[in-house]
Amino acid sequence: MTQTTLADQRPDDAVLTRDNPFNSERTCLLLVDTQNYVWNPEIARREPYFDKQLRETVLPNLRRLIDACRATNTEVMYTVMENLTEDGRDRSLDYKLSKFWIGKNSWEAKVLDQLKPGHDDIVLSKTSSGVFNSTNIEYLLRNIGVDTLLITGFLTDQCVDHAVRDAADRGFYPVCVTDACATHSPERHDNAIQLFKGYCRRMTTAAALGWLGKG
Repeated sequence: MTQTTLADQRPDDAVLTRDNPFNSERTCLLLVDTQNYVWNPEIARREPYFDKQLRETVLPNLRRLIDACRATNTEVMYTVMENLTEDGRDRSLDYKLSKFWIGKNSWEAKVLDQLKPGHDDIVLSKTSSGVFNSTNIEYLLRNIGVDTLLITGFLTDQCVDHAVRDAADRGFYPVCVTDACATHSPERHDNAIQLFKGYCRRMTTAAALGWLGKG
């Protein structure tokens, strides 16, 4: 009797790859928590490394990616941490324990002016670290026909981390743009990017722009 291997049982697996060609209709640029709560004058004073990274590298890179996606008719979507109720009762237990309070319709909940959403962009308010856990993003992406997410934003080792891993588990192709996200230390950022290896394709902004055909 011939023994059947796992590879024999799943012949289609051999053709699967994360290195897919760019398709504007199936791709979405996701900006995670690029909002005033995460970066403001108080945070800048408290986190000088983070502030420098944003000013010199991450915000310019995000602007380039947004412009490239607009030029290629690629979906651009934002998440913001924001209470859905006035008293914040809808927040996750973790947010309550962590004392995260971002008032409904508050300045802290708004996307940074430098990255202002377009008139038809989707902005999702979330009340947990994971966008797939506390919004209907999966439903929306399926409706739009998106299967590939260019994931960027803040913080690399927290909410970006959740987005990458959850997207992978839900059958999407996540791509982390490594110099278009940031956290509060280089060690935290680098460790997170290294650990993403098994979940996503990793690209620099330059590589992502080349992939979009705008390099």
